[in-house]
Amino acid sequence: MAKSWLWCLSLLALAHRGSGQAAALLPKLADQCGSKRYQDSLVTKYIENGAHKYSYNDPRWTRCCDSLLAVCPRVAYAYQQKAVPLIKDAKYAEAFALENRAAELDPQAWLAYRGFLKCIFTKDYEGAIVDFQQVARLKPGSREMDHTYPFFEGLCHLELGNYQRAEANFKEDMRQQKGPSGQQDVHFNTLFYVGVLYLEMKNYAQAKSYLAQCLKAYPQHPEANYYLGLTYQAPGGRFIALRLVSQAQVIIGLRVLRIGFQALRQV
Repeated sequence: MAKSWLWCLSLLALAHRGSGQAAALLPKLADQCGSKRYQDSLVTKYIENGAHKYSYNDPRWTRCCDSLLAVCPRVAYAYQQKAVPLIKDAKYAEAFALENRAAELDPQAWLAYRGFLKCIFTKDYEGAIVDFQQVARLKPGSREMDHTYPFFEGLCHLELGNYQRAEANFKEDMRQQKGPSGQQDVHFNTLFYVGVLYLEMKNYAQAKSYLAQCLKAYPQHPEANYYLGLTYQAPGGRFIALRLVSQAQVIIGLRVLRIGFQALRQV
């Protein structure tokens, strides 16, 4: 009996020793998880050589992200990548739980991206403005998706009907794009939305100017043709309007703008 008790005690001692060793490993793993080099190695293993080998709608994409997060839950990029299939499927509530975590862990990398998603996908314009204002303080003069932060703020204010604020944002956007020399080109998207803004403000001369500049930079821009046509709805401009809207229809294959075209015929 004594021997059996000793045997049991020895097993308990081994178990206790093992648990102690496991506990001792936790701080080490936590330290590793805070290392950028270690995080980058996990991204290479689980994302670049894992998830990215599959389509984003393949379940293995998500499993690879989950595997990384099980090892280190502090990798912002893993949360952002896990959200990709959800964004594509318009499951925004689930996606933003992950995007929020990514932005919390690494705001310099993912705060502007979250603002972009709010502006373009979920139409949360107020939330997008807050994100872009915050990230502008972190990274002044930076860009997201090839556009300045003021561009997105201007787009949000345009959608909200805050035209004076939108105008100020777009002016700052163009200033940043032109650079210190003031000679750099302005993106055709900026020219287009500034034209739309002035059309909404009934400043038709400015609207025509910016929409024409947009078409000079990107002649196949269908919406620019359409909105430029709208600026000619005043008496005497009917035929120019019809021509421009017709050009817009040709560019996009006569798939949209039929209602706008019919309305112009009645001017």
